[in-house]
Amino acid sequence: MPAEARVETRPILIVPYMWIGDFVRCHTVVRVLKERWPHRPVDLLSTTLCAPLVDYMPGVRKAIIWDLPRKRIAFARHLGLARLIEAEGYGSALIMPRTWKSALAPSLAGIPERTGFIGEARFGLINDWRRGEKALPRMVDRCAMLALPPGATLPARWPEPQLVVGPDEVAAWRRANKVSDAPAVVMAPGAVGPSKRWSYFAEAARTLATAGIDVWVVGGPGEKDAATAIVAMGGARVRDMTGTDLRQAIVAMAAANVAVSNDSGLLHVAAALGTPSIGIFGPTSPYHWAPLNPLAAIIETRTEVACRPCHKPVCRVEHHRCMRDIAIDDVVAATRQALAQTGAAAP
Repeated sequence: MPAEARVETRPILIVPYMWIGDFVRCHTVVRVLKERWPHRPVDLLSTTLCAPLVDYMPGVRKAIIWDLPRKRIAFARHLGLARLIEAEGYGSALIMPRTWKSALAPSLAGIPERTGFIGEARFGLINDWRRGEKALPRMVDRCAMLALPPGATLPARWPEPQLVVGPDEVAAWRRANKVSDAPAVVMAPGAVGPSKRWSYFAEAARTLATAGIDVWVVGGPGEKDAATAIVAMGGARVRDMTGTDLRQAIVAMAAANVAVSNDSGLLHVAAALGTPSIGIFGPTSPYHWAPLNPLAAIIETRTEVACRPCHKPVCRVEHHRCMRDIAIDDVVAATRQALAQTGAAAP
């Protein structure tokens, strides 16, 4: 262990991307930092939405919860955040986004070392400049390289994100939600942008429910309509568990035997929990955007779609074949195989 790692104790603040999947990815950064600086506490700046994730992240001391508007500066809000984090005595801040305003509060707070990639003329706001972001192929590479010394070589493997929900909390959740002991699949039909949403969750839920498998639909308020449609087609074994508290989805995914999800933040949550997960990918590349954790299966269309991957939130050519051509039978078969491997196959 380097001598500096033995004596340095000042806490570190991570300023992550505030999308759920990217926030989960940042636990890799936490693990890299804790390997490098075992005696330095690590905190995460968080929105109210993402804050429940921090409770399940080993190695994170706490979340600094502060909601900032996305499309305007709101200087007074940044100044308030700066005062809050100044009191924590951070020695370093790792600033993942390349935006000017993401570095504003750490600079106003006087954090001595502020690490980030060059972007939006942040001269003075960032004082530990890093280059070469565009040469790094994946989001996790870009985030985690900021936790290493300047000039470090890209590792062959990163530590995987981890989320840990205790068995007592899972048991309490099961009692509170009156769920049965039947095999259970959690479905996450949401995603940022309609092009990333698979078309046939309702049909797949009905097929699984008919086979004696419980299905729990999770997501935020934006998934309420989808959940209602899935429950209507699936019947009594299918339950709507969407809501405003991310914790509900986190614990449901920990309690379920298998998760089925679009390329979304909740896929990253399920994978980091260690729940066998089926990832459905249409317009996006699994190499670039799948969780770092291994998945039970990656489902893609068998049809050759010339415009794929486009990485666009809305289908530009309107046929949406990259998702519409993914067969229900493929998703159901992968789900039942994953259930069987856990020993929870339905009778």
